[in-house]
Amino acid sequence: MSPDIIFEDDHLIIVSKPSGILSIPDRHDPSKANMQDMLSRKYGKIFTVHRIDRETSGIMCFAKTAEVHAALSNMFQQREIEKTYLAFVSGNVQPEEGSIEAALMPDPLHSGRMKVSPTGKKSLTTYKVIERFKNCCLVEAGILTGRMHQIRVHFKYIGHPCLVDKLYGTNEAIFIRDIKLKNLKVVKNIDTDERPLVARTTLHAFRLKLVHPATEKEMIFEAPFPKDLKALLNQLRKWA
Repeated sequence: MSPDIIFEDDHLIIVSKPSGILSIPDRHDPSKANMQDMLSRKYGKIFTVHRIDRETSGIMCFAKTAEVHAALSNMFQQREIEKTYLAFVSGNVQPEEGSIEAALMPDPLHSGRMKVSPTGKKSLTTYKVIERFKNCCLVEAGILTGRMHQIRVHFKYIGHPCLVDKLYGTNEAIFIRDIKLKNLKVVKNIDTDERPLVARTTLHAFRLKLVHPATEKEMIFEAPFPKDLKALLNQLRKWA
């Protein structure tokens, strides 16, 4: 697996990260594949501006200099950079457009997970239904706060977890037979020789909108669906 370079100049690099690769080195096992190391081997010293989950695919931004990194980091903190995600979520989301506001905090009972809590940090997600299928939807989501697993936890909170999500959902994978049978509630750990359509979180970082810190031009970058999510979409359109 390797990153798909969407844009590059003397100041920054925009890439599309494949699912299954970490954004930065793992604290406990630095040998695990990660975007920062991959790009460092090609470009030398680079700076990670933001992260996405290991199983999430899509757009990431890296800086080539400390000055650009500081400028972009400040833009993220001030919410001047717009990040848009696409997610396949379970059920029939209503209304067509809306927002999810629920404070989030680390789950003290489950390491590496988040939970909704009145004592957590303010968190806001906006969404719009793009396409409806039998028992699931494709939604566009924007995060106005940058909490870990925010989209995944917020959609679970309103009863529509990601169609595949090993931490917060009910499905570990989706197979073609599940779509044909119009039954998208899959039993976990099925013993089968059939290859799943998708076996990772059905979440994709689709669009990044920012003002270039050097040229001051507004720029919009998009990353198309990778093969697994594209195949899922095609099968849902065909059968569901």
